[in-house]
Amino acid sequence: MSTFSTAGRVVLGAGVSEQVADLVAGLGRRVLVVAGRSADVAGLPAVAVHRHRGEPDVDAVRAAVAIARDVRPDVVVGWGGGSVLDLAKCVAVLAPGGTDVLDHLEVVGRGLPLPDAALPVVAVPSTAGTGAEVTANAPVRVPDRGVKASLRGRAMLPAVAVVDPLLTLGCPPDLTAASGADALTQCLEAYTTPQATPLTDPLARDGLVRAGRSLRRVVEHGDDVGARTDLSVAALQSGMALANARLGAVHGLAAALGGRLGAPHGQVCAAVLAATTAANVAALRRTDPHGPGLARYDDAAVALTGLPGARADDAVAWLADLVAALAVPGLGTLGLARDDVPDVVADALAASSTRGNPVTLTPAELTDVVAASW
Repeated sequence: MSTFSTAGRVVLGAGVSEQVADLVAGLGRRVLVVAGRSADVAGLPAVAVHRHRGEPDVDAVRAAVAIARDVRPDVVVGWGGGSVLDLAKCVAVLAPGGTDVLDHLEVVGRGLPLPDAALPVVAVPSTAGTGAEVTANAPVRVPDRGVKASLRGRAMLPAVAVVDPLLTLGCPPDLTAASGADALTQCLEAYTTPQATPLTDPLARDGLVRAGRSLRRVVEHGDDVGARTDLSVAALQSGMALANARLGAVHGLAAALGGRLGAPHGQVCAAVLAATTAANVAALRRTDPHGPGLARYDDAAVALTGLPGARADDAVAWLADLVAALAVPGLGTLGLARDDVPDVVADALAASSTRGNPVTLTPAELTDVVAASW
C-alpha cells in the first residue's frame, strides 16, 4: 500500500508570491510572519514579524514560540530559506500547546508525538533547496549534543506552499550551490531508498533530471529564469518525495555533522554526497549485485547525466565532478576535528535518515566516507 501526503495546496509559477496576502486572508486575520533577514514582507498584514537567520536551534525555536504565544496568531507565514520555513512550522505546531521542543525531538529529545493539529502555515521559499514547504518535519540543531534532530508529524505540513522561482533570483552563487545540492541529494536518496513508492518515483526522478541539467547552469548564470525554475521545481519535488519515502546515509551524516559544524545543511550534504554514493554502490555490488538497489543507481545515472547507457559508477563520477565544479569545501575545511569522527559515525548510524539507506553501511565504511570527504 502507498500513501501520499503533501501541503494542502501548492501554488507554483513565476510571480505567484504576489498572491500571498490574498491566500493568507483566507486562513485568518492575525498573522505572524517568520521571515529571513532580507525578505520583503511589507505587504502582509502582520501582528508581528520575527526575523531569523541560520538553521534553527533549540533556543531559537523556544524564542519564536514564545513570541507566537504572546501575539496569538491565527496563521503563520514562513518566508525565506528552508531553515526559516522549518522554524515557522515549529512555531505553528508548538505554539498552541504548552509543550517544549525537546518534548518532541527525535533521538535526543523525549520523542513524544506532536499534536494532531497546528496553526495553518503559508510557506514561501526564497531558495531552491530543502523542499520544506511540503515536508512534515523540521530539523533542529541541539548544540549541547552536537547533532540535529527532527520534529516530525503530519500536522507540520503547510496549508499552502507558494513556490515562486523569481524569489530565488537574488540568491548568491554559494547559497544557490548549497541549496541546489541539497535538492539533488534529496531526490537521489528518495529515489534509491527501499521505501520509495510508485507515487514518489516520478517526482524524485524528474527532480534528478532538472537538477542534473540546471544546477551548474544556475550557479554560473544566476539570472537564468528557466534554470531557476528547474531548481525550484526540483526542490519542491524533492520535498514531496522525501516526505512520502525516506532519505539515506547522506542525510544521516548531515544530521551528525550539522550540529557540530554549524555549516549550511546543503553544503554538508554536498561534501559527503559523492563518497556516500560510492560507498552505497560498492556495498550493493558486493551484497546484492543483481538486486533493485543497484538498478536504481543505474537509472539515477541516466537521469543525472542524460546518457541512455549510464550506469551507477557514472553517477558517482558525475557527482564528484559536480562537487568539484561547485567548489564545495571538504569536512576538514568546514571545521570537523579528526577526534570527532568516531562520534560523528556513531551519531550518523543512529540518525533516522540512515534507516532509509538502500544498504546497511558499517562503521568502517562510514569512517571511510568521512575520510574521503575531508
